Amino acid sequence: MGLRINDTIPDLTVETDEGTVSLHDWIGDSWAILFSHPKDFTPVCTTEFGAVAQLADEWAKRGTKVMGISVDGVEEHVKWKVDIETAGGAKPGFPIVADKDLTLSKAFDMLPAEAYLPDGATPNDTATVRVVFIIGPDKKLKLSMTYPMNVGRNFAEVLRALDGLQTAAKHGVATPANWQVGQDVVIPTAVNNEDAAAKFGEFNTVLPYLRMAKLPS
Repeated sequence: MGLRINDTIPDLTVETDEGTVSLHDWIGDSWAILFSHPKDFTPVCTTEFGAVAQLADEWAKRGTKVMGISVDGVEEHVKWKVDIETAGGAKPGFPIVADKDLTLSKAFDMLPAEAYLPDGATPNDTATVRVVFIIGPDKKLKLSMTYPMNVGRNFAEVLRALDGLQTAAKHGVATPANWQVGQDVVIPTAVNNEDAAAKFGEFNTVLPYLRMAKLPS
């Protein structure tokens, strides 16, 4: 059985280029994003890690920690970070897990239990290790996105999804398609009209089951 939305993530102790950490202790009271890739020194992933480095201030604004995951070792990660900074123009100030034994990749259901790294392993051997996980302060998985190797991840969408998750958690609402911060939100169907009016004031009933409102200031 794989890791599913609202499951508590495994409290693994992992080795990173910044030292050995417990995932639960590292998350602490923050939100967290784990983003994985199949191998260091690969072109698409280098651009992605550069994009994450560029967004350091945005992660900080949202009280969110980020951590990379790779099946390569610490020494490779340290060297690769030089390339990431060159490509992205920003210092990657986040740890990268050295998942050489595939423990994390298997625990997070990115690879099957019987997977192993053959001699001379290529990215094709760990191709499914291309996932973004957003985790709440309660250590539960809130969202996951899986990409193929030939399509770079859109970290503007990761930010948008993080904003939606944090808004929903804070205000007890949902967010509609393509929602951006500041736009109207969806009132959950479990909230009756009287309670909705008390909480949100005026709201727009588009359909009996679709009511839109502005967040209280």
